[in-house]
Amino acid sequence: MSTEQAQALKDLADAEELIASATAVLAGGPLSPGHAACFAQLADKLARRQSRTQLHAAHALRRTGAHKLDQESFQAVTEAGEHPSLAAFQVAAGRTTTARTHFKNTAGLLHGWLDIPRSTVRDRLALVDCLLGGVDEAGQPLPAWLPELAGQFADPDVDPRLVSSAALKLHSARKDFGEGQAGQAKKDQLQAESAAFIRSEPKAARRHINALVAQVKSGQRPLQALLDGIGIFKKGMRQGLVEYVLRVLPAHAAMIEAYFNALDNPATVAGNREALAHAEAQFTGAQGSGWDDEESMPDWAKDGEPAGSAPEGSAEPDEPGEPEEPDEPGEPEEPDEPEEPEEPEEPAGPAATQFEELKPERRRLVGFLALLMTDRNQSGSPGKQPGLAVPQVSIILDYEKMRRDGKEFAVTSTGIQLSPGETRAALCTAGIYPLVLNGQSLPLDLGRTQRLYSKAQGRAIRAAYRGCLYPGCSMPAERCELDHLDAWEKGGNTDIESAALGCMIHHIGRHCGLFHAVKIPGCRPMALLSKELDPQQKLRVNTYWMTPQEALAADALAERMTAKWRAGELDIEIVEP
Repeated sequence: MSTEQAQALKDLADAEELIASATAVLAGGPLSPGHAACFAQLADKLARRQSRTQLHAAHALRRTGAHKLDQESFQAVTEAGEHPSLAAFQVAAGRTTTARTHFKNTAGLLHGWLDIPRSTVRDRLALVDCLLGGVDEAGQPLPAWLPELAGQFADPDVDPRLVSSAALKLHSARKDFGEGQAGQAKKDQLQAESAAFIRSEPKAARRHINALVAQVKSGQRPLQALLDGIGIFKKGMRQGLVEYVLRVLPAHAAMIEAYFNALDNPATVAGNREALAHAEAQFTGAQGSGWDDEESMPDWAKDGEPAGSAPEGSAEPDEPGEPEEPDEPGEPEEPDEPEEPEEPEEPAGPAATQFEELKPERRRLVGFLALLMTDRNQSGSPGKQPGLAVPQVSIILDYEKMRRDGKEFAVTSTGIQLSPGETRAALCTAGIYPLVLNGQSLPLDLGRTQRLYSKAQGRAIRAAYRGCLYPGCSMPAERCELDHLDAWEKGGNTDIESAALGCMIHHIGRHCGLFHAVKIPGCRPMALLSKELDPQQKLRVNTYWMTPQEALAADALAERMTAKWRAGELDIEIVEP
């Protein structure tokens, strides 16, 4: 590394410290309006410069292959960041290696080392391709995909954030341009129009560019563009519900609509109202699917709502003008209503009547869930059919919580908290296996009698640890490998306390010495990252698949174990690769 480059890095470190100290002064006390305006103006200029700097930094990471730095080089980089000096940056020049490293590519480095969200990493590298240029498989530079916008990005008088926004929009429509000269011409035209909007109408440029891209996408889209957009996308938890987005081809939509039509027709087998009402009772824990009445339910199974209460949005069983039905046990008495002339008796029972009056969206969801829970192999269909898998869900029950307050005592292996009613219904539903850790009904420790873990052991380990051992890894337990922490070839046992979960990448990474598993007496295994990734050398737990409450508890446990270990009060075993 040249002295000039080391000095430039030192300047960046000094600038970061200056910005932090200036912000502390300007944000921490009384400020005049004029100074507040100066503060905002300078902060925006810094943001503009930073947006350029971030892309150039990502481009530098990729073209230099920095994700292949060896461990000693990463350690030098970490130390230079903690104690920035000219000498430290000169030492941090680093070298790459052909051996296994912490990160597979630049995206992995940005996400795993700098903790940048994956979506941000994806957008940032796409912008590098569009505005700065890419790198081919041989490491040779490629020109920018949008050269005209690349010129605007380099112009100090143009807001680079606006150019980046336009480039991402055009990048999202890349498969809609088509192939050959016609596709290239369409891309060039859209790029030229976007650049013109940025020059002449910067305040309205985003709106106009969005409209241009929408026009392109509204035409006849190529098949590949359609296929790249289909799938089921999880958006997360909103207002207590898990939200998914489903995008399908028209042919798929026709099949789904046909299925929904069958569900909406009470004369079909799929649309049988009594059966669907019973199915919903199984999924929601409504009365009638498990316990005879509320009085026979144990305290832990009561979720705080009257057992006979109707689902939200549905009609009550005893409306004026309907045949009077006997009160459900445990249902609060309704005040007397004026008598109305009786209507002809409905042929269906009250449960089916309520289910018929539900919103179609809810009725279709129940039918879809019932379809997922159907075991086609046991119903007579020969062989296994693609897409008709029978899901298995592990439910972990906290016995002490269940006895203490009957709340938040059940969670699935994927970290979804279940209410008492949902838990009761799940435990009564075929295809769901309740799993009790530390029970005596299954042989969980095999010693030296068996080399590989049994199915019973695997189910217990996956339910307990949820996913990969490596902190932050999002690989679920079902796709992880069982890892012997006591090597079998060195006399280790096939026991629960000697097991961990690792995805294919991190399982190999542990055996390559990129990080260590730590065995703690009476506690789950934890991870110890290398010094270049974790200078504080803390014991860590992967909480990705835990509920927030479980994650807080696991983090607190890791902090306690780390403190005891450093104080010499805990005898841990750092597992060798």
